[in-house]
Amino acid sequence: MEKKKYYISTAIAYTSAKPHIGNTYEIVLADAIARFKRLEGYDVYFQTGTDEHGEKIQQKAEEAGKKPQEFVDDIVTEVKSIWDCMNTSYDKFVRTTDPEHMKKVEQIFVRLYQQGDIYKGVYEGLYCTPCESFFTESQLVDGKCPDCGREVKKASEEAYFFRLDKYAKRLEEYIETHPDFIQPESRKNEIMNNFIKPGLQDLCVSRTSFDWGVPVPFDKKHVVYVWIDALSNYITFLGYDINGNHSEAFKKYWPADVHLIGKDILRFHTIYWPVMLMALDLPLPKKIFGHPWIIAGDDKMSKSKGNIMYADDLVQQFGVDAVRYYVLHEIPFASDGTITYDLIIERINSDLANVLGNLVNRTISMVRKYFDGTVHAPSNLTELDEEFKKNILLVKEQTVSKMDELRVADALEEIIQLFRRCNKYIDETTPWTLAKEESTKERLNDVLYLLLEGIRHGAVLFQAFLPDTAQSIFEQINTDCTSFTSLDQFDGIGKTIEVGEPHPLFARIDKEKKLQELNQK
Repeated sequence: MEKKKYYISTAIAYTSAKPHIGNTYEIVLADAIARFKRLEGYDVYFQTGTDEHGEKIQQKAEEAGKKPQEFVDDIVTEVKSIWDCMNTSYDKFVRTTDPEHMKKVEQIFVRLYQQGDIYKGVYEGLYCTPCESFFTESQLVDGKCPDCGREVKKASEEAYFFRLDKYAKRLEEYIETHPDFIQPESRKNEIMNNFIKPGLQDLCVSRTSFDWGVPVPFDKKHVVYVWIDALSNYITFLGYDINGNHSEAFKKYWPADVHLIGKDILRFHTIYWPVMLMALDLPLPKKIFGHPWIIAGDDKMSKSKGNIMYADDLVQQFGVDAVRYYVLHEIPFASDGTITYDLIIERINSDLANVLGNLVNRTISMVRKYFDGTVHAPSNLTELDEEFKKNILLVKEQTVSKMDELRVADALEEIIQLFRRCNKYIDETTPWTLAKEESTKERLNDVLYLLLEGIRHGAVLFQAFLPDTAQSIFEQINTDCTSFTSLDQFDGIGKTIEVGEPHPLFARIDKEKKLQELNQK
C-alpha cells in the first residue's frame, strides 16, 4: 500500500546573522513533527534552508568587507552547522542564491506581469530596512516598525506592484471556509481583522536602491523584492515548472501539509503567499502554523540587549536532547515561552534526570540485581497490573491526537506522564520488598517485566522528540522492537528479555555551581 505523504517546511532562515535559539526552535519543532509523521508511517518531505538576498544582507556584507555571496556562504555554513548540531532530519536544505531557483523566480515574476497581476508605479512609504517591509503611518506602533519595533524611514522609488486587491475577496472567502488554514485561531483573527478586512494595499515587489537579488528580466535596474523570491522556495525546489511540466516530487508533495513559521512573518505567509499561488493557479498549502517566540527571561532576544542564546552553546553545556526537550516541552502552543539557564537546569533535573533517568536506571539495575538481567513475560496479572497496562496503552492515541493538532509540548507531556506512571507503579508494587521472599520472586519478575515494557512504549514515542535518548533506552533494555505499530500491544520485549548495562541518561546538575560557572563565561 502506498504511504500517505506529508510535506512540512520551516521558514527559510535570513542570512544576516548566526541564528539564535529562538530561530533554532522552529527547526527543532518541525523536526519533531516530521519524525513523528515518519514514525506513524508517512512518506515525509521536510524542507528548510536560507533566504539570502536583500538590502540588509548587502549592507552587512559591505560592513564585513565581503562580497554578498561570500558573506551568505559563511552564514549558511553556520546555519547548517546549528541545524545539524540539533540533530534535525531535514530532507532538503535550500538556498535562494541557487541559480535554478533564481531562474524560476524570474519566470514567476514575468508570468505575473504578463497576466496583469504586476504593474509599474512609484512607491512612497515608510520603510523598515531590517524587515525589508514598507508600512503605512497607521500600521506603525508608536511611530516604529510593527514587526521589530525599530525606526522606519521615508522612502520613495520606482517599483513594480502586485495587485493584492484583485484577490482580496477570494482570499477572505478561502480563510473563512477553511478554518484550519491559519493556526492557532488567534493568529487567524489577527490577520483577518488587522489586514484583510480593512482592505489590502498593493504589494511592492521590486526594488532599485540595491542590486543584491534576482534581477527583473525585462527591467534590469530592478531586483525582485525579497518576498516573491523567498516565498516561492516552497515550490521551486520541489520542481515547480511555470509551463506545468512539474517534477514527480512536486506532483506528489504539493500542496504542503504545513508551513511552520514564526508569528512575526505570518502576514507574508497568509496574505502574499496564498495570493501568489492563486495567481499561479496552484492549490494553497493546507495549513500555516504561526508558532510563538522564545523570550529570554522576560524580553525578546536581540543583540542590542545582549540576551541572545545560541543552540550550539546550549548543547555544549547541557547536551542535544536536553536542549531539544526544553524548547519542545516549554514553549506553549499559542503563547510565548521563556528560556533561562535557571529554567533549563530545573527542567533537566526534574523531568529528565529524576522522572526518566532514575526510572530507567533503577529498573534495569533491579533486573540485573534480582534476576541476573533476565526476566520473562508474566502469566498472572493483578488488577493493578491491568490498570497500569491500560494507562500505558492509551498514551499512543493521546500523543497522536496532540500531534495532529501540532500541540507538540502537550504530546511530549503525555510521554513524560507515561514515565511518571511507571515510577508510581514502582511505588505501588515495592519491588525491593518482593525481593526479600522467595515466594514473591515470580511477582517481582512480573513487575519488572511490565516496567520494562512500559519504558519501551515511552521510548518508541520519544524517538520523534529525543532520538538519541530513545536509542540509548533501547540499547539498555536490549530491544529492537521500536516500531509505532508495536505500541498496540503490551508484549514488545518478547517472552524473555535480557537487559543490557545501565547507563545514566541524564546526570543531575548542581544548579548553583552550574549557574556560577555559566555567569563567569
